[in-house]
Formats: sequence, structure tokens, C-alpha cells
Amino acid sequence: MPAAAPSTAIDDYLKTIYHHTEWQNDPVTPSQLATTLGLAPSTVTEMVQKLAAQGLVSHRPYGPVSLTDAGRLRAAAIIRRHRLVETWLVREFGYAWDEVHDEAEVLEHAVSDRLLEGISARLGHPARDPHGDPIPDAVGAVDREPFLLLGDAPIGHTGRVLRVSDRDPALLRALEAAGVDVGHSVTVTGRGAVRVDGGSSIELADAAASAVWLTA
Repeated sequence: MPAAAPSTAIDDYLKTIYHHTEWQNDPVTPSQLATTLGLAPSTVTEMVQKLAAQGLVSHRPYGPVSLTDAGRLRAAAIIRRHRLVETWLVREFGYAWDEVHDEAEVLEHAVSDRLLEGISARLGHPARDPHGDPIPDAVGAVDREPFLLLGDAPIGHTGRVLRVSDRDPALLRALEAAGVDVGHSVTVTGRGAVRVDGGSSIELADAAASAVWLTA
């Protein structure tokens, strides 16, 4: 049987697999995992085999990688930690939504279960983090509304901003300046153009098309 992998490395893989299918349905491939994690394909293949041996993922050679029930539960637990910490930093410490990701990456591994549940209680058990991502509950369940990627929304579609990707801090700042943040109403007025909360039509950066999710 393959040797056990370090816990933090396992969590990083499971989170990446979970994230990949959270807002779309196509399963992740080992090559996509390697690109996202910045690792050599051979390294990823070896780790996927270890995860499969531990019952955390299902995978066949040259095929996609999927979380098992046990893997999804573990991934949801670490994502709950990350998103609660992000929400805590924004609400209690005045962090901006483009500043919290890296801090949460560190703190998610350091916070005890007792402190995490205390943070959740203090925040009123929030359902979403500052970027609109759902926070799994203590058993891994999430509440997600039907959604539509901004780039797939037809002209005339109006929806509430459900989620904004946190991958690009500069884009987050630009979208916040334009009013395109979680909870605001957006109407698609043209290719790359929207009206926010009934205001005038504005042009968004091209990257917004694949970074903003609306209610369907």
C-alpha cells in the first residue's frame, strides 16, 4: 500500500478537487490538478494513487478524479474552516475581501475545532463567505441556489450576484469599485456590459465573465 501522505498535502488536493466541481459539473483530470496546484504530472499521479488507496478519491488510469463520500466530507470540513476564517477576518478585523484568502490558507490549519465553532457562533453561523461561496455546515451540507455564470447569461438577464471568484485580487477590487459584489442586482446589457442595481450600463473587464456568478 502507498505510504501515507502528509495531512496538509491531502487537504490541498481534496480542496482543489472539491472546488473544481463546485460551480460546474465537469470532473477534474490529473493534468488540470497539476496545473492548478503547480506540480509535475508525475507528482499528482502518485498522490492521486495514495488518495485512492485511502478511500478518499475514485480514479482510473487516464480518467478524471472524483471525491468519494469520505473525501467529500473531509474536503467540506477544511473548506468550512477556510471560509469561516475568511468571514471572521472581514467582519471582525476589517480585512477587505481581496486580502483574506492567503491569511485563511494559513489559519485554516491552525484553528482548533472548538475555536472554529466559537467563531461560527459569534458570526451567527453564516451560510456564505465574503465572496459568496457557501460555507458547509458541520456535516458537510451546503445550500446553493441555481446559478449562471455571467459570461453565459443572455442579454437582458437580471440576477443577484451569488459569488465572485477570489483568484484575482485586482479583479476583486475592480468589481467592488463597480458595485459588482455579492448581493447586488446585475442586469446584462451587452457583451461585457452590465447595469448594477438599476444604474447606468458599465463595461467590465473581460475576466469578469468567468469570475462572477448570478442567480439563474
